[in-house]
Amino acid sequence: QVQLVESGGGLVQAGGSLRLSCAASGRTFSSYTMGWFRQAPGKEREFVASIYWYTRYADSVKGRFTISRDNAKNTVYLQMNDHKPEDTAVYYCAAKRSPDYTFTYSRPAEYDYWGQGTQVTVSS
Repeated sequence: QVQLVESGGGLVQAGGSLRLSCAASGRTFSSYTMGWFRQAPGKEREFVASIYWYTRYADSVKGRFTISRDNAKNTVYLQMNDHKPEDTAVYYCAAKRSPDYTFTYSRPAEYDYWGQGTQVTVSS
């Protein structure tokens, strides 16, 4: 079974930066599509970014956040710059084993494995 563990969350001032990490178990990490999602209290879990051989971003974070991966370390990162108060949420790492022709990269139900989440709080 694949295990995902997020780290790097915390409190950050508006306009500041933070980097999240997600460490994955298993030998097939390089074959997975990896994603970052976030969920604020009372709201649905929403797509933030994904990476396979290319990257995708939600419009709300494009230009501010950068997703990357190091397959040799079985780790995916989310570099978050220019934080805004609306970025406050629990951030989750997710993995998709095998994409199909209907895969949108942006729906939580499409992913197979999830981490426990890490809290990011942005003060204004």
